[in-house]
Amino acid sequence: MPDKAFRLSADPVDPAELRASLADRSCGGYASFEGWVRDHNEGRRVTHLEYEAFEPLAVKEGERVLAEAVERFGVERVACVHRVGDLALGDMAVWVGVSARHRHEAFLACRYIIDEVKHRLPIWKKEHYEDGDSGWVNCERCAAAGAEQRAVGPDRHHEHGHEHDHAAHDHGHEPQRAAAPAPNRTVALVPDYSRQMALKEVGPEGQARLRRSRVLVVGAGGLGVPVLTYLGGAGVGQITIVDGDRLEPSNLHRQTLYALADCGCLKAELAAERLRALNPDVEVRVHPVRFDAGNGPALVESCDLAIDCTDNFATKFLLNDLAVRLGKPVILSSVYQFEGQLQVVRPDRGGACLRCIWPEATRDGLVGNCAEAGVLGPVPGLFGSLQALEALKVLLDLPGQLGNELLVVDLLTHSVSRVRARRAEACRDGACARIGPIESGRDRSVIELDFDDLGAAIEQGFTVIDVREPHEVREAPLPASPVREMPLHTLLELILREPASGTRALDTRGKYLLVCASGKRSLAGAQELRARGFESAYSLPGGLARLKQHQSA
Repeated sequence: MPDKAFRLSADPVDPAELRASLADRSCGGYASFEGWVRDHNEGRRVTHLEYEAFEPLAVKEGERVLAEAVERFGVERVACVHRVGDLALGDMAVWVGVSARHRHEAFLACRYIIDEVKHRLPIWKKEHYEDGDSGWVNCERCAAAGAEQRAVGPDRHHEHGHEHDHAAHDHGHEPQRAAAPAPNRTVALVPDYSRQMALKEVGPEGQARLRRSRVLVVGAGGLGVPVLTYLGGAGVGQITIVDGDRLEPSNLHRQTLYALADCGCLKAELAAERLRALNPDVEVRVHPVRFDAGNGPALVESCDLAIDCTDNFATKFLLNDLAVRLGKPVILSSVYQFEGQLQVVRPDRGGACLRCIWPEATRDGLVGNCAEAGVLGPVPGLFGSLQALEALKVLLDLPGQLGNELLVVDLLTHSVSRVRARRAEACRDGACARIGPIESGRDRSVIELDFDDLGAAIEQGFTVIDVREPHEVREAPLPASPVREMPLHTLLELILREPASGTRALDTRGKYLLVCASGKRSLAGAQELRARGFESAYSLPGGLARLKQHQSA
């Protein structure tokens, strides 16, 4: 096979030279196809024709088509040249040549190659008429016309095909029909971006921009699954996934990238496996760890765009602060039951950040996450899809990007509102997230106390407070007595009211151990108590789930 079996050419092609490159004494059959620019199309007078291609992918896919033809039809040598640029009437637009031991295989392979090239390669044409032009059209349309032509007869293409049968070189052998490809034969495939490249706002240049882009996705759950799927499918060149969680059965109704058999595996590694299967051209980097102040700076620095797909405030604010400090765009989203919000932070364009709306991060646990508050699967699916859309707008610099505003959508009522997010004075003065150390978070070791048995805590003088909701307590009571039951919101209301009322339901000098399902709400409650003078308020790390592990061990 010639060194350059498939190539794009801005210069005219020489069929004689190309034919000579396929000469092989073992071959008795040769077939070629030549496509020319003609002076009319569908009743309109054509003056000239333009071709444009996304060269890296077109050449790669063209080589793959030729390799398939060799494998399917048993031919010896193949070549194809497709013109790009401005072509005059009568110019040759495409040339295909095949040398085979027998003519039948050469005919079949030649037709297969031209049909596949027209169907699969990212090549666009623009027909210039006497009364205007066609605009850029993907050549896949030619394949449909080719199929119609084979069914009804006359060629309706611009390009006129000529198959040259050199049967004299067959030396009297009977033609041997090529075996049909086995139904289970695996044919190498490559991603096809033609549908999005057909958009004038994308095209070859935009696709090349996506291929050069590097995106950091923090979280591979309900928001992360659609983000990863759509960005991978779009052909973003490098995607870094950060998530330290393992898949649980309760995740699957909204995290549809995974399967029930995957439960117990790391989400980041599962997502990477699925993305590589979806699009082998994407470089997927995996960090199966929690995003924190230690690894965050390097991860954000290495990307062009960061996307927050987490369910905790600490990570959202940390990612916001790092992105602002490093001048990187970040797309933030939060979901609560049937509603959610979306914000695009553009520090590279002087936009408002997360702290311009909420200067202080809300403590995790004060607002229920999906596990505690509940969620229908399509809700994070929709907001993750919106994040992916905004990410593509940023990477392609498309119009209509979210600016200094917060998009809020209630999916029960389908109400949509936009909240203006003006850049705070502190942010304009450089005192928002731009200065000061990036904190790694509060030291939990001084506020979390681990007990294998709540009875031991009670013996040490702690009042155990169950901050779960009543229905959670009914379904799974704490294995201890006495226990004070006080949902977190009730506890917070009490400590906020008490200074004004002059009465206290809790003694600030008392020892308190707060317990919830997983340790998040109890930690937030203990932090609030500490901030209001309760020096001996603690949280049980891991909550009831951790107690059950101790009991079963």
